[in-house]
Amino acid sequence: MSGLRGATDIGDFLISARSFDEYRAMFALTDADLRGRVLDCPGGGASFTAAARARGTAAFAVDPVYASPPRELVARLDAELARGSAWATANAERYVWDHYGDPAAHARLRAGSAAVFARDLAQRPGHHVAAALPHLPFADGAVDLVLSSHLLFTYADRLDAAFHVAALREMARVGTEVRVYPLVDQAGRALPDLLASVVAQLDEAGVQAEVRGVPYEFQRGARSMLCLRSAPTRTSVRGAGVSGAGGRMRP
Repeated sequence: MSGLRGATDIGDFLISARSFDEYRAMFALTDADLRGRVLDCPGGGASFTAAARARGTAAFAVDPVYASPPRELVARLDAELARGSAWATANAERYVWDHYGDPAAHARLRAGSAAVFARDLAQRPGHHVAAALPHLPFADGAVDLVLSSHLLFTYADRLDAAFHVAALREMARVGTEVRVYPLVDQAGRALPDLLASVVAQLDEAGVQAEVRGVPYEFQRGARSMLCLRSAPTRTSVRGAGVSGAGGRMRP
């Protein structure tokens, strides 16, 4: 664990298992937001989709890892939880623990969320679609809200501005509104140049972008999200509506 202290790169893309309550906080979700069609992109091992559907939301998740057999994915998720917990514990000073209490409580919460995800994956596989940004197999405007956490900006060391713009435009094509959190990288560093460049290019493409505050902070300084809305006119149709996506998966 000591080798992780002070590190700025967590390694491979981490599969995390955030909870419904974490999603509500980091995306400032209201009851009204959860009455529509919601897509978690990428969903990873989060329990958000299962918990939201239990509350009546038409929720789906998309992630390239869903192409793996469920048993293999669940086994991999166990190892990923341990890796993420080791990183957070070793770099505890970079985090605000108020939401969780301490690293041990944080690890227990994520383990519980992963268990909910594993049950839902086995029981309702059609709600988890295998696909990767910047190409999603859904029709224009298929959902009301796309939620995207801990991919864009988080991995700015390996995902360049062009990928960010392409991914955000694709999510804006699929959803009426898009919310992206956080706007800092793995080490908690702000990315003002990247954010400004991405917002400018989105504006040129007709996608309105604004930064809004959120009532959540785990990584120090990560107190805002990027919100997108596309121009009302949509001219292209690709893929299927979310309800039919289970039969139109892509690797």
